[in-house]
Amino acid sequence: MSYERIERDGTLFAEVIWAGTTVEKSRFYSDANSSLQFGLLAHEAGFIEPAHFHHPIDRKISDLQQMFVVQRGVVAIDFFTSDGEKFREVILKVGDAINLVHGVHAVRVIEDMQCVSVKQGPFFGDKLDKVNVSTK
Repeated sequence: MSYERIERDGTLFAEVIWAGTTVEKSRFYSDANSSLQFGLLAHEAGFIEPAHFHHPIDRKISDLQQMFVVQRGVVAIDFFTSDGEKFREVILKVGDAINLVHGVHAVRVIEDMQCVSVKQGPFFGDKLDKVNVSTK
């Protein structure tokens, strides 16, 4: 398994790139309109990308996505319906990467872990950015 989309009832909850996945050339899995682009960069030795910067373009982002890359340990991501019913568990190990796109999720640490975490900012604090959901 290399790339997996976790969907339910037409909602994309997450995208996973499993450790060991290889591509011949760079590939982004996320939809081009997604507010966080998720993929793999791959280039042959000697490739040079010209020096550049990115245009400062005003973008409206109404969803807060979060991406993890596991550096050590084991972590479970549980996915729930809006009613709090668990429908899926994903176990991530070293080298696995996940982009949490939409929907209710929980993080459970199985073995002491460290992850690279990326999400859009600015961060307004847990009270404004998170909504806790009762689970069954």
